[in-house]
Amino acid sequence: MTTVIISLLSLSAFLFIISFFQRDRYKTLEKDMEELSMNFLQENYTLKKRLKVLEEELLMDETPVFHTPQAGNPKKKVHEIVKNQVLALHGQGMNLEQIARQSALPISDVQEIIRDKSI
Repeated sequence: MTTVIISLLSLSAFLFIISFFQRDRYKTLEKDMEELSMNFLQENYTLKKRLKVLEEELLMDETPVFHTPQAGNPKKKVHEIVKNQVLALHGQGMNLEQIARQSALPISDVQEIIRDKSI
């Protein structure tokens, strides 16, 4: 009986010592989750940065920021994307006032774009 108790105590001490040398599964899982979240945050940041650059390029005016006033009323160049939008809205059957409101252009510019397309 004493030998059984001694063998069980020695086995438990041996298993207790081995438990210190085993890898902690939760620690590796925590490390993997941290890496995943950092990668996600980095990708999110780069996507937001790229989106901001694209928005700035689309909204950027073709005219220089500092320009000298010229004689008469120089015509502002309309971006190709806006022209395509005007033509698409015209193709859908919208009237000129609605197209001008939606594209933020004067009616004269909308008429000119539609007239230029039909030529």
